[in-house]
Amino acid sequence: MRKTILIIMIALICLKKQAAMAQEVDIYRDSVVQLYGVIMTADSLKAVPFASVVVEKKGRGTITNNDGVFSIAVNKGEKITFSCVGFKERTILIPLNLEGNQYSVIQLLVNDTNFLPATILKPRPTRSQFERDFVNSKIDDDLYETARKNTSMSQKSVILSSLPYDGREAVGASLTQQAARYYYAGQLAPMNILNPSAWRTFINSWKRGDYKSKK
Repeated sequence: MRKTILIIMIALICLKKQAAMAQEVDIYRDSVVQLYGVIMTADSLKAVPFASVVVEKKGRGTITNNDGVFSIAVNKGEKITFSCVGFKERTILIPLNLEGNQYSVIQLLVNDTNFLPATILKPRPTRSQFERDFVNSKIDDDLYETARKNTSMSQKSVILSSLPYDGREAVGASLTQQAARYYYAGQLAPMNILNPSAWRTFINSWKRGDYKSKK
């Protein structure tokens, strides 16, 4: 008798939990809204491509296509921000009492005009002063010169001395040490003090700065 009552109680608890979970799923399903629409300019009604559609404080969003059309799943009560470079931001609120699971908008963005401070161009007082400033002016290096400096041996040495080994280099060094240890297992390893190949490897490593302390 007790076993029968216990089984009935467990069954009732399981049914109650299942009903609660189904109710939560229904509530969540009812709160999700498919937001879609188009973003256009307010003055000429032209589509705004690649505009951002972001849900505030959620880290979710999307962008419009070439025709200014977008579509995103949001929840009722969330704020949606529309933004694009050169336009003022606009924010809308998804109604909590919205009937149905779809909400369409036609969002118009207004041009954002930025006024830059005035710039006054003045000539040099004399020709000699202009020649002096022109000769002493520092001109930025072109792309070729910048690439040549960044790929020089001295620059590479500085970068190698400041960077730690990556995973591939660390694994390669570990495998090399293991191979050397297994190769001379059970016998004395030879001394490379008179080995020209070992001296060449040592000199090349010393030139590259492999023995410098890495901080």
